Amino acid sequence: MIKHLKLKGTPREIGRSHGEEGREQVLQSLSTYESLFYGYSKISWKQAREAAFTHLDAIEKYNLDFIEEMEGIAEGAGVDFEDILALNARSEIALANYSSQSKSFSDGCTAIGITPPLANDTILAQNWDWKAAQIKSLLLLDIEQEGKPSIQMVTEGGIIGKIGYNSAGVGVCLNALLTNKKSDQVPIHLGLRSVLNSRSLHEAVSKIKDGLMASSANFMIGSDQGEGRAMVANYEVSPFGIDMLTSEDGKVVHTNHICSYRILEKVEDRNEFKFDDSLIRKNRAEQLIHSKVHLRETIDTDAFKVWLSDKFNAPNSINHYENKRAPEHRRMETVFSIIMNLTERSMELCIGNADKTKYTRYDLLAPTSA
Repeated sequence: MIKHLKLKGTPREIGRSHGEEGREQVLQSLSTYESLFYGYSKISWKQAREAAFTHLDAIEKYNLDFIEEMEGIAEGAGVDFEDILALNARSEIALANYSSQSKSFSDGCTAIGITPPLANDTILAQNWDWKAAQIKSLLLLDIEQEGKPSIQMVTEGGIIGKIGYNSAGVGVCLNALLTNKKSDQVPIHLGLRSVLNSRSLHEAVSKIKDGLMASSANFMIGSDQGEGRAMVANYEVSPFGIDMLTSEDGKVVHTNHICSYRILEKVEDRNEFKFDDSLIRKNRAEQLIHSKVHLRETIDTDAFKVWLSDKFNAPNSINHYENKRAPEHRRMETVFSIIMNLTERSMELCIGNADKTKYTRYDLLAPTSA
């Protein structure tokens, strides 16, 4: 089971409730990342906090509400603001700009997006592959905020933006990208929250372009405006700008390597398992979609459950399992599996390895006030 919090109010009130009700999950996140940063890169928690602080000016210029919400989490959980800031900048600390001597590590995932005409509904889904210990940090947040869409999101305790969708039919998945460069701009998890705060694809993209993001990642963004008016696209973001990767037939897939030649001109892809993990998962997902289309079978959330449970090339499969033969810092497994139906404004969630019989449905409720 996942702890489900329903948050409402000002940014500080939302944050304080997150910190108070999710204190156990916040503390789990702090414990996990303090251990990982030091164990893999010899970065102390003090150094991690200092690294995160370099992003503060950019965040203040980007959205002061994010500062308020992180301060609220710190107050509610009884920790320092700098601790929460470090959690929200954990990708910048962990995944970018490290030396060749450090042990690289990254969360992974396989993300799939489908729109009409391949399916009746617009569906975004992914498996999030990471350290199993972080299952204990997971929170399902329903966030109701004034003047913005309501949000339903799965995140790690203390992190204010991650994978989810909103009442305007905008959703986002995240694929980590391991690179050699970062900036002092806005951490990518705050970019994810900005996407979830958006009412349209246009608004979402405006919040992540022009080098606003401090590090590289793939944001798979979907938007469903009803009556078949929908789009899903991959946006590879970087400190040097973005690139949009899409298809004409209504399907997109992404894993954990850079696909854009434009992005590769500026940053180095340091995924050492591109060919024996990330590319295999990407091509397997595309093969599964193609098989459905070829056989003229219905593509719906049940089809996604089968795809996300796929064990081809296990343990490095779409449904990822810990590989005991891999270096310890690269032993990842599926921590949760999420399927978001943007047309219906609902999601199905499976905690741990994907199992097509063990998803729980959640609906995004309408705001209780205007």
